[in-house]
Amino acid sequence: MSNQPKWLDNAVFYEIYPQSFNDTNADGIGDFQGIIEKLDYIKELGCNAIWINPCFASPFGDAGYDVADYCTAAPRYGTNEDLRRLFDEAHARGMHVLLDLVPGHTSVEHPWFKASMSPERNEYTDRYVWTDSIWEQPDGMNCIRGISDRDGSCAVNFFSNQPALNYGFYKPEKPWQQGMDDEGPRATLEALKDVMRFWLKMGCDGFRVDMAGSLVKNDEDGKGTIRLWQNVREFLDREFPAAAMVSEWGEPDKSLQGGFHMDFLLHFGPSRYNDLFRCEEPFFSGRGKGDVSAFVEKYLENYEKSERKGLICIPSGNHDMDRLARSIHGDNLKVAFAFLLSMPGAPFIYAGDEIGMRHVENLVSVEGGYNRTGARSPMQWDSGVNAGFSTAAKEKLYIPQDESADRPTVEAQMADEGSLWHEIHRLIGVRQAHEALKSKGEIEFVYAEKDAYPLAYVRSSGEEKILVIINPAAREVSFDCALAPKETIYRFGGEIACKDGKITVAPQTAAFLAL
Repeated sequence: MSNQPKWLDNAVFYEIYPQSFNDTNADGIGDFQGIIEKLDYIKELGCNAIWINPCFASPFGDAGYDVADYCTAAPRYGTNEDLRRLFDEAHARGMHVLLDLVPGHTSVEHPWFKASMSPERNEYTDRYVWTDSIWEQPDGMNCIRGISDRDGSCAVNFFSNQPALNYGFYKPEKPWQQGMDDEGPRATLEALKDVMRFWLKMGCDGFRVDMAGSLVKNDEDGKGTIRLWQNVREFLDREFPAAAMVSEWGEPDKSLQGGFHMDFLLHFGPSRYNDLFRCEEPFFSGRGKGDVSAFVEKYLENYEKSERKGLICIPSGNHDMDRLARSIHGDNLKVAFAFLLSMPGAPFIYAGDEIGMRHVENLVSVEGGYNRTGARSPMQWDSGVNAGFSTAAKEKLYIPQDESADRPTVEAQMADEGSLWHEIHRLIGVRQAHEALKSKGEIEFVYAEKDAYPLAYVRSSGEEKILVIINPAAREVSFDCALAPKETIYRFGGEIACKDGKITVAPQTAAFLAL
């Protein structure tokens, strides 16, 4: 792993889905000016870094993850100049901005893809993964075919409007499968660097990289993709050494080796992240029937593989998941954030989760959202028209809002000292005041037994050691523990009693105790 930008050590990210954040021109869709207007709000919450979901020109078949022009802002959000001003305004407040980079595929409307469909060879013929025959489909991948005169099928990443860019095959097995060092894959990689160079020169601070582990094909153990990102890392170290890179990979031993600074814990695959928040019996439910042990086991496996760096980011949620408040309610949301804001790696708070926004049920899919659409509804700012998101007519809103009379708003929660917003604000402050609780502090799990509560771990940095105890269950629990806490740094909920080598924890309680 390369040298980490210093600001990542204490970064707390706020994820913005731009379509749904703040609309300033009454078209029902959020925009860059809307983000600029709310930078002071984000800073007041305690977040000092922002991740903006894809905001480039796109037909929006997949909410912007189908890019039509990597170097032009989507007109519905504003101009490149508006985005540059957003960077400048964030920097003026001591904040940093990551853009969402989608390197694995483009839209079918991208000029690269349109040129690649030509039967005559050109510089884009090998920009995408094409077979040699219309009758042959890439193994294990869906494809587009029959849409041009070119004889071949083009592999896609998930949606049929997302043709896969060609970074080569680690082990080519068929005539149409190019190696990583062939001219086409090398040109694709250089084009990716050009995109990164463009936005870094514009003032962005780095990238969150979509599907970072999927670029090189026939690459089961990731060796080719690691090598590709090491190549990118060399370019960044040479030209933009301060650029931060966070991967959507889910395997920190590979992503950190590839030169990323941090890796996302994914909500799919083997991470067991969903055991915590999004399953039939989540660990953070007050019912107290969940199991945290498999999550901890997998976390420790990744922690050891990544040389105990602990740079594994655990998000509250994002645009691809059910809202946290769909399965975790009331005070349990506060207990969940005590966990999220006391773990290693940079925390990521999805806009709206800080006020417990609900998942809006039974919505028709918008821009490829399908079951995820309910997690993408517009931000709820106040008691005004459209909850302060937009002055457009309700039917023009990007996605319908939560119509409940008691829907949470920023205005109401900021006025209530006992709200989730204030608890998160308090937790971020505690995190920032203690090196042991920041991104690089080490972690040792003290109690994480199968089908049992609470969860307990020690965060440490230098001489500072902090025992974190998390009990989401609506019952008192206890565990054997030889540690002797000296003072309480943070507590939400009830009492913590330490006596005769046993710690007893009140229901729905979280505490950070200095050792």
